[in-house]
Amino acid sequence: MVALQIRDVPEEVRDVLAAQAKACGKSLQGFLLELITEEARRVRNADVLARFARRNDGARGSDITADLAEARAERELQ
Repeated sequence: MVALQIRDVPEEVRDVLAAQAKACGKSLQGFLLELITEEARRVRNADVLARFARRNDGARGSDITADLAEARAERELQ
């Protein structure tokens, strides 16, 4: 594994993140690792969906992509 370092994080931001980590029963390092891992997964998923949407072989990629975006937006409103 590789180590990452973030400099110049405001104390208020660090405090909020530390409180979230504690509420989840995790260390700050574990909590942040989970956050960046999830973000990387989302980027990969978005890339796959974008490639699928560009297909021109008759697949309904753009409809599926739109359906997923709509379902996610509805879920976030709840």
